[in-house]
Amino acid sequence: MTGPLRIVLVDDHEMVRHGLKAMLAPFRSRVRVVGEAEGADDAVPLVDGLDPDIVLSDVRLNGASGLDLCRRLCQERAGRRVVLLSVYDDEQYLFQALRAGAAGYLIKRITGEDLVRHLELVHAGETVIDPGLAGRAVASAARLHSGEFWPGARHGLTHRESEVLSLIVSGLSNRAIATRLTVGDETVKSHLRSIYRKLVVNDRAGAVAAALREGIFQ
Repeated sequence: MTGPLRIVLVDDHEMVRHGLKAMLAPFRSRVRVVGEAEGADDAVPLVDGLDPDIVLSDVRLNGASGLDLCRRLCQERAGRRVVLLSVYDDEQYLFQALRAGAAGYLIKRITGEDLVRHLELVHAGETVIDPGLAGRAVASAARLHSGEFWPGARHGLTHRESEVLSLIVSGLSNRAIATRLTVGDETVKSHLRSIYRKLVVNDRAGAVAAALREGIFQ
């Protein structure tokens, strides 16, 4: 490197962006934030114009997810380096991130020094995974390879999302699913949105069709 890494931050919370900039400030000789965006629509033209070394994005964004943004940026230009930050230490999110082309998946509890070190590794061509998640991800990958996992895992569904999908296929309403799983209606709706995104469908009928077509449930 001839100078500090040039980073674009993408997060829909201004406070988080300020926090990340404050965390990185002591390492200004190694990294420099050259731009920031609230969401995918703002991020794409910003990244195109600035051509940063790395895009550091939250997994969850308003409008479009960080996963969608990552996929779009990587498809538009080969070699782009996108690192996703998340509060979710769920290996299924990690698998989705890697499939989207991410060069890293880190948990937001990370320290400033570790974040900078991981960004430097990404710039050097490595793929980085939060150390606390790496071991579980390897075990999960092995179980996926051997088929020892829940239905839908190969499509990125979490165990609970698999349960919800099975109840959808069985014809249960949102209220009935909430009662069966002892969760709130909003929790069920959140799971449904995630299921639709992962199966690339728009509604319950599409989710049922995809589940049957892909052999997730018979």
